[in-house]
Amino acid sequence: MDTFLWIIVPYICLAVFVLGHVWRYRYDKFGWTTRSSQLYEDRLLRLGSPLFHFGMLGVVGGHIIGLLVPRSWTEAIGINDHAYHYIAVVGGLLAGIATVVGMVILIYRRRTVGPVFSATTTMDKVMYAFLAAAILLGMWNTIAGSIFTLGGDYNYREGVSVWYRSFLAFQPDASLMGRAPIGFQLHALVAFALFALWPFTRLVHVFSAPLGYVTRPYIVYRSREDGMGTRPPRRGWERVGR
Repeated sequence: MDTFLWIIVPYICLAVFVLGHVWRYRYDKFGWTTRSSQLYEDRLLRLGSPLFHFGMLGVVGGHIIGLLVPRSWTEAIGINDHAYHYIAVVGGLLAGIATVVGMVILIYRRRTVGPVFSATTTMDKVMYAFLAAAILLGMWNTIAGSIFTLGGDYNYREGVSVWYRSFLAFQPDASLMGRAPIGFQLHALVAFALFALWPFTRLVHVFSAPLGYVTRPYIVYRSREDGMGTRPPRRGWERVGR
């Protein structure tokens, strides 16, 4: 069972994640978008979207440090276990709370604003469910394992993190995750399921960057009417011949 859950399933999800994005980009380029609904409502969006996205940046950054940076590296630069624990708990909770509040606002907006709800697809609902489950399980692991110590003396940097690095190196040790508390196991499984769903949802916009905006030419608008207004044109904007 450990081999199936912590070797076979993760690699299947990783393969779907990579190949799914290739398929989506090749056959659905026009669907590679967030399908923005700002046109329908922007008051709640202006509040919920920054909270969610900046919170997610903190969550992702914390996972990168916690999973990819070995314990020996942080100790080598003078960050002991107590300092690391404090930074991880405080930073993780702040980022998690911002993400959850932002998500609640966005889901409330999507459910109560008629045009936004009408534009919501089945995959949007599935994506929100898995994303919310992954975030809440991550926060529970932080609270239960770090504050209330309900997870005992388990140190995820010596278990989950080592397994994750071995997984990326294609030499996974399933026993490391098999010994992890159930909360960490559920969090990992939900996260891998989310990665498998990723290519087929609006989350693909994470890999888009408007780099072309930097080099694209200006768009010049010219009036076809004789009346050009009462202000004199600015330099460089004088009317040209017909």
